[in-house]
Amino acid sequence: MSASRFGNRFVITTFGESHGAAMGVVIDGCPAGVFFDEKLLISELDKRKPGVSQITSGRKEADVYEVLSGVFEGITLGTPIAIIVRNRDTKSEDYNDLKSNFRAGHADDVWQNKFGIRDHRGGGRSSGRETISRVIAGSVAHMVLNDFGIKLNVSSFAKQIGPVNLNENESVFDNREVQELLLKAKEDGRSYGGIAEVIVENLPANLGQPVFHKLKADLASAYMGIGATIGVEFGEGFEATKEEGSKWHYEGQSGYGGIRGGISTGEKINVRVAFKPTSSVLDVARKGRHDPCIVPRALPVLEAMTYLVLVDHVLWSRTDRR
Repeated sequence: MSASRFGNRFVITTFGESHGAAMGVVIDGCPAGVFFDEKLLISELDKRKPGVSQITSGRKEADVYEVLSGVFEGITLGTPIAIIVRNRDTKSEDYNDLKSNFRAGHADDVWQNKFGIRDHRGGGRSSGRETISRVIAGSVAHMVLNDFGIKLNVSSFAKQIGPVNLNENESVFDNREVQELLLKAKEDGRSYGGIAEVIVENLPANLGQPVFHKLKADLASAYMGIGATIGVEFGEGFEATKEEGSKWHYEGQSGYGGIRGGISTGEKINVRVAFKPTSSVLDVARKGRHDPCIVPRALPVLEAMTYLVLVDHVLWSRTDRR
């Protein structure tokens, strides 16, 4: 397996399995002299931490990070940064039946068929636990952008959970209808999908390359690489297919979602990402510890992947012209 790397200038390699010793990431390409903001990193890790709500996985992990290299006295050295988070609350015995059985909708059978071997405990590397490495890397990318003086804002919210629609200022953890839906789903061993929206504000113009690394393409690739993602749309997305051209293309049109010709315009970027229902259902869901819906804990992962793409393109843009 040689596809655990992401990025071109700011390159990350993630490693670890759900019930292995630790999850981690190696970051190569981070400039020297960047302030390592521990508060920022802890805040982002806490956002995706399991076991903090009844509507998420019951697995309880402290998610305390350890910096192994690349940072000295709170400043990045310009050398590879290695950070790990040790796995503590593993109950591998819950997955003994899966040594020779495959769960419907999971990656179990395709991984076994492709590699001839797999770690059946908690999904191994195909588990959502892997995304903690991305959140760590995305936090460091955020630190770099802050150090460059680029004070952009990346935010996300759940737009839809199953049949329930939410607005931008509403948290899934505060919505009573969502709470009741997901608590009942967890009790019954059922699951739901949903839609998340990512918004990027104060982004500089001219980020993105015009052919094979369009900003839109790299963002879409980043989001589609998150487990359970089944669709991505920018701006008005598929609704634009219903419009007549003269009503769509005009000065000040914002339906592009902040990107034209693969390059950022400086306007707000908005993207919607669709997630399928969690694959663990019925008896499988009751035995293990699973999220009845991916979306609530996917939000910080979407933000992290956004920061990774943006810092990559900011570094790339410095070679666009003299």
